[in-house]
Amino acid sequence: MSTEPDTVSLDALRGGEHSALLLDDVDALLEDVIGQLRGILVEVGDLPPCGSPGPLGLDLVGELAARVRHHGKRLRPILAGWGWEVAGGGPGSREALVRVAAALELLQLFALVQDDVMDRSAERRGRPSLHVVAAERHRASAGLGDPALFGDSVAVLVADLALSEATLLAAEAGPDLARAWRRMATELVEGQLLDVTHTAGRRRDLAASRRIARLKSGRYTITRPLELGALVGGAEPGLVHRLMTWGDLVGDAFALRDDILGVWGDPAVTGKPAGDDLRSGKPTVLLVWAEEMLPESGLSLLAACDEGALDDTGVHALQRAMERAGVLARAEESVDDLVQRSHEALEDLGADRGTAESLRAVAHAVAWRTR
Repeated sequence: MSTEPDTVSLDALRGGEHSALLLDDVDALLEDVIGQLRGILVEVGDLPPCGSPGPLGLDLVGELAARVRHHGKRLRPILAGWGWEVAGGGPGSREALVRVAAALELLQLFALVQDDVMDRSAERRGRPSLHVVAAERHRASAGLGDPALFGDSVAVLVADLALSEATLLAAEAGPDLARAWRRMATELVEGQLLDVTHTAGRRRDLAASRRIARLKSGRYTITRPLELGALVGGAEPGLVHRLMTWGDLVGDAFALRDDILGVWGDPAVTGKPAGDDLRSGKPTVLLVWAEEMLPESGLSLLAACDEGALDDTGVHALQRAMERAGVLARAEESVDDLVQRSHEALEDLGADRGTAESLRAVAHAVAWRTR
């Protein structure tokens, strides 16, 4: 098994001159979007005022803004920027790149809020999830109805606004971009749906697990942002295809690392409780391998995982059993293999030496990240 190589961190990637300038422009555009949304609500001033919002009144735009400003990994806009660079994007297309990168940030916010609702995740990026915060406000104010439903409803509405604004930004970048965006959004939703249905149906097989991981994670995080950036930069179809081949390899490594962190991640670093994927019985590749590799003594833990019946003690026991059986080692070897194959695929891109080195750094940073 390969050990983690010396590599740049995601923080270093965000702080590099290439990405930092793009992210600054993305933030400026997102602030403009937030201002426009506030203006729209002011424009409905011809309607009768609703009076005091009361203890459960929520600032729709404020909730959106707070989460837009609380940044995560920001991989999607960074990858869009590198796709644009590989395509030789010139100054005339940079404004479109910023719009697409900002759209990706809003789409990510939509996906995270929805994901937290579907997974009943209590935390996101070290902070309480939106649906949890809203539900707690409902309980504290003795609101009418079900607090959990109230929290879910608030989260879905804020996510809907993020998706709407993301789609509008992407559509302004042209018809080719709109078609690619549509493919990405459809893949994302299909991947999420497969995740939900396979978890509920206790169905676990390798092909389905890999499809889920690629659609809801790898494609949406790595491959499609690269494609969008390359299209903005005017790349010819052959280059886009080669870039996406590289992206799928790195995306698969990203998704597998996601699964590793979902089982063994440090909550202080990931911002999410350890072992969440085991508690919910997610149909990950790791659990497919666990079914193959665990000794008979560990199968009762896997059965409890399938039933959603693991308590904290059971989660820790299954974590240890999977590691002893070699599941973690197998996953690390697979990540290393995917990264090595991505380096080989880089040779077909024809990128200049500096860009190729930067893409290698991206692959290493996402494959061996700790959150």
